[in-house]
Amino acid sequence: MSSDIILQTQGLTKEFLGFAAVSGVDLQIRRGSIHALIGPNGAGKTTVFNLLTKFHPPSSGTIQFNGIDITRESQVQVARRGMIRSFQISATFSHLTALENVRVALQRKRSDSFNFWSSEKRLDELNGQAMALLESVDLASFADTVAVEMPYGRKRALEIATTLALDPELMLLDEPTQGMGHEDVGRVVDLIRKVSKNRTILMVEHNLSVVETLCDRLTVLQRGSVLAEGDYATVSKDPRVLEAYVGVEA
Repeated sequence: MSSDIILQTQGLTKEFLGFAAVSGVDLQIRRGSIHALIGPNGAGKTTVFNLLTKFHPPSSGTIQFNGIDITRESQVQVARRGMIRSFQISATFSHLTALENVRVALQRKRSDSFNFWSSEKRLDELNGQAMALLESVDLASFADTVAVEMPYGRKRALEIATTLALDPELMLLDEPTQGMGHEDVGRVVDLIRKVSKNRTILMVEHNLSVVETLCDRLTVLQRGSVLAEGDYATVSKDPRVLEAYVGVEA
């Protein structure tokens, strides 16, 4: 495995009761890149994410992260190695403030990360770091806002801040712009570009204009298998990709 490849899969396969949701997927994610996983509904994109982050064990195939075989490792082991994901549905604590949400994530790196009865003074020690992370995603003005009261696009930015609090080397973003209006999409695109410095991002995304704007490389899935791979200009002209998306032969 080349040192410039941070994540690699070979023959990655997942079967559910005989149905192959993912079949023989080979991926190579270059260090420092923004790589998109795209495809029609039901193509297997989220299942691939679930396999990479160990929500499902693969039926066969291998996964390597930084040259280490993590195929049989647990979710916790993979996260500790620096591979952290977000989800399609915002996963923040809805009745905590933005600052408190980030502070909870920062606790994960401390020896008392599971001590939920820590004194307020001890928790306040993390406020400076938490505010810095909120500022990095343009949420400083929302620090005292309860998450449930934040606009949807801002909630997604908060989720990215809590992911950054875990100091990931590889961020997996599952549909980061799903359900957003044009203004929020632009804000989140700018945010992803900003936080991609010094880290690698693998994202599932349906919005092809976002993919075109952000991503260095794309992998297209169809029916659980890799259909095409390359940069946007190449992939978007592939007749097989056009047929998969438009439903007619190009």
